[in-house]
Amino acid sequence: MLATSFIALAIRRIRLNLVLRRPSAQAPVHGHRSGGLTYRADIDGLRALAIIPVVLYHAGIPGFGGGFVGVDVFFVISGFLMASLISAEIACGDFSLVRFYERRVRRIFPALSAILAASSVAAWFLLMPAELEFFARSLKATALFTSNIKFEEESGYFDIGAQMKPLVHTWSLAVEEQFYILFPLLLATISRFAQRLTVPILIGLLTASFAASAWVVFHSPVEAFYLLQFRAWELLFGALLAFNAIPVPQRPIIRASLAAGGILLIAVTVFGFSERTLFPGPAALLPCLGAALVIYAHDEQGPASRCLRSRPMVFVGLISYSLYLWHWPIIVFSRVMAGRELSLFHGGLIALVSLIIAAVSWRFVEQPFRGSGSLVRRRPLFAGAVVMMIAVVGLGNYVAHHGGVPSRLPADVQKVYAATYDESRFSVPPCFADSDTTGPTRADIHAGKLCPLGVEGSNNPAFLVWGDSHSGAMAPAIDAAAMQTGIAGLFAGHSSCPPLPDVQLTPRGDTKRCGDFNRAVRDLITSRHIPLVFLVAYWPKYVHDAELPNEGVYFDPAVPAALEDRSASVAETLDDLMADLTRQGTKVVLVMDVPEMGHYMPEAISKAMMAGASTDVAPPWDYVEKRQALSRAILTSLAAKYHAAIVDPLPTICSNGHCNAVRDGLPIYKDADHITAATARGLSYLYSPFLTRDRSSLATARP
Repeated sequence: MLATSFIALAIRRIRLNLVLRRPSAQAPVHGHRSGGLTYRADIDGLRALAIIPVVLYHAGIPGFGGGFVGVDVFFVISGFLMASLISAEIACGDFSLVRFYERRVRRIFPALSAILAASSVAAWFLLMPAELEFFARSLKATALFTSNIKFEEESGYFDIGAQMKPLVHTWSLAVEEQFYILFPLLLATISRFAQRLTVPILIGLLTASFAASAWVVFHSPVEAFYLLQFRAWELLFGALLAFNAIPVPQRPIIRASLAAGGILLIAVTVFGFSERTLFPGPAALLPCLGAALVIYAHDEQGPASRCLRSRPMVFVGLISYSLYLWHWPIIVFSRVMAGRELSLFHGGLIALVSLIIAAVSWRFVEQPFRGSGSLVRRRPLFAGAVVMMIAVVGLGNYVAHHGGVPSRLPADVQKVYAATYDESRFSVPPCFADSDTTGPTRADIHAGKLCPLGVEGSNNPAFLVWGDSHSGAMAPAIDAAAMQTGIAGLFAGHSSCPPLPDVQLTPRGDTKRCGDFNRAVRDLITSRHIPLVFLVAYWPKYVHDAELPNEGVYFDPAVPAALEDRSASVAETLDDLMADLTRQGTKVVLVMDVPEMGHYMPEAISKAMMAGASTDVAPPWDYVEKRQALSRAILTSLAAKYHAAIVDPLPTICSNGHCNAVRDGLPIYKDADHITAATARGLSYLYSPFLTRDRSSLATARP
């Protein structure tokens, strides 16, 4: 009944607003035949066609693997509507930049303010400190319409997943608002100085942006996804339609065919694309072209148009902005409360709840601020927007500055959660390289300017620890053992880079980046005649080319781990490296990996404590055993082949068919697969025998 009443209200409003002077829920568009600003119900239907796949994709409904293309459809619609409005006002000599931004504030801020407020309350009570800190940063960026830049910057190795970010979807709002800071000024300037060149200039800008996107998506897909310069072509695609550069066919059958073809293109991408599709880049042409065909056709009688103009589609299109804003935070916080991925039933239920909440938001949050009949005048509107931005930025600053405000948690939970931050200097720059711009450079490595292990002050390192982030987590153990033994070593660690020069990683992996780093380390070992090398890495990840499914707070051991054998390149490269090191007289110690926990341990244990549930949250032994089997077999075989030693920390965590997540009341891990610095220091006894036994040979093995 609620939905029906809102549908009726929406249709009544449409009938009363066939010709509009200002955009409300039914935004005015360029009328193809009259040249005026007329309402088009098919565009609201197109909005519905964009938002429905997005919601169902995010809710995990099967079959909508390419639902994310709905955002691209929105970009085309938005570009068309705004260009139509601006160009019409410029043509009439009535364009006002202030009035344009007033309309944007009326359109964007009310519902956005509501979702930021609601999300902040939910985040305060449901998120752990690190999660809340990430949220606070995104909160600030969203209020400043820079969230796309923030999320692009946060896409590093140690970032939490997008599934934990309630505001990640606001990146598209940021892209639009950044575009609309520049676009009205561009059109006004062109209209004054080069009006006849409007279409060629827009085509040139579109071509440049598309070419950049097509290139960058192969080299830095995260940048291509989030940043304005690589998305602007989609908005410009829609903007070009507003200038009628290509006359609309007059024959109804052609227009109906074009509209149907547009819907078909969108459907092909929704049902045919997936997360594995390289996107946006050239692939984004299909949904954008589909949206453009529907808008260009301006069909009023064909079957496609009748579908888009139907009451349900128009209604969903009307509430699409609120639906877009509300659905994702509802999904994220539902996952947080459930502690797992959503089932098909719960995903569908959340989609329905989001629809109802969006309808309420549209009617009681959006509508009072929209149109010439709004009781909120321009000055208080702008003042309210500024106050909202200041308040949100202030809240974000406070929460981020206080590290997610861990004081919100009970004292015993705070102590457990503190394990999240228990890492040594070997896990962070400048000792550790978590990107190409942090940590030691290749020149530093060749010069031996690496962080020392054990006693300092020696120019002749007796050993070297080499590996990825797991080597950084394990380094405190070797550091403590070396300190007790009285010898010096060096540490060389780089995120996601196993200690394997020239290893072929996944097609979109870091083969070149890792290769440059690892070749420099290998050259250092050769030039300095380092007699002992510890090789430490996240071996199961590399031999299976996959982490655990849903690793993090939603990990479910009932979902089988990736066990496919993809070890050929890893095994071959490790074999070559060990042969090379053995020939030059360097002794190799292979360090088996610690078992993966799946959950972020401090969060999982803290939440279990607060819920009064069991803190025994480690995966079952048979799960760990299967996941570790291949990498352990490869390392054991190569160790036997080259008479290398092996250090195996797994028995210290798993024994008698059971793995531990907690020791002495504290988490063993700082996240899902990196042990805490305290845990690592407790494992120094595993390494002491190698350093003690070979102390004299290590000290004398110098050129």
